[in-house]
Amino acid sequence: MRILLAPMEGLLDSLLRDILTRVGGVDLCVTEFVRVSGSLLPVRSFQRIAPELQAASLTQAGVPVRVQLLGSDPHFMARNAARLAALKPAAIDLNFGCPAKTVNRHEGGAILLREPERIGRLVQAVRRAVPAEMPVTAKMRLGYEDKSLAVDCAQAMAGGGAAELVVHARTKAEGYRPPAHWEWVGRIQSAINIPVIANGEIWTVEDYQRCREVSGVADVMLGRGMVANPGLARQIKQGESLGWDEARPLLAEFWALTAQQVQPQHRCGRMKQWLNYLRKTYPEAEAAFQSVRTLTSAEELEKGLGWSAGAPNVSNACER
Repeated sequence: MRILLAPMEGLLDSLLRDILTRVGGVDLCVTEFVRVSGSLLPVRSFQRIAPELQAASLTQAGVPVRVQLLGSDPHFMARNAARLAALKPAAIDLNFGCPAKTVNRHEGGAILLREPERIGRLVQAVRRAVPAEMPVTAKMRLGYEDKSLAVDCAQAMAGGGAAELVVHARTKAEGYRPPAHWEWVGRIQSAINIPVIANGEIWTVEDYQRCREVSGVADVMLGRGMVANPGLARQIKQGESLGWDEARPLLAEFWALTAQQVQPQHRCGRMKQWLNYLRKTYPEAEAAFQSVRTLTSAEELEKGLGWSAGAPNVSNACER
């Protein structure tokens, strides 16, 4: 059984990948998408989304990172995949699930699930453009408006050369509303001969167990559930939960990383964004969120979280 950490644009980026993979239990990560349109992107475009490319495509904890591409033009997807492959990511992942209106309006992400044959051509173009030893994987939703083409799309991806497939068990129209239709993951796995990974509405160990029973699939990708409970992957694998005393220092480590990589005006927003998820798991995070939710400066936030001026505890946490 493997656990993958999901891409979540604007939330689960390289900063949180770094922090969450330190806890344990995660086998692979996938980045937020690199948008491919009508040009060959510079190397820095890939490294901005995946700074791990400069460290053998590994997080600090040694977890491999796959880099995700999103686009609809086979020619430019292939050219950019070839350039990306030269940077030696753990794999190249293709996005057929993004529900964002702007992305779909430009024929990217989930809207391609209306056209299985087009999906097959895209996957095949990328597969042919990169070295044989470089895995090409894919992520999909169950469809755009409905699920009628779910199996056809999965078969197109497998037929195009995808090595494995993550299935977010909802359509674009369903967004992130529960439930996730895990039974469809099983149907897709029965229809293709590559590994399928289940994704969607896995917040607890019990959710994982139900997903496995319903889908018949052991491998899962965790997104919001892992952000809300950083110990979820470890708990699923080892039965070892992450208490607040162990989770709280992660906030200091995250805060220190934002100082290095996030513009000052956005630092407080990033911390409040994560605390907003953590309070789903930890009552202490609820109290912390309420103490800082109206604050806008780093100094105020550090004081609100009980850190001394300059937050020396932050530095200490990051040096561990």
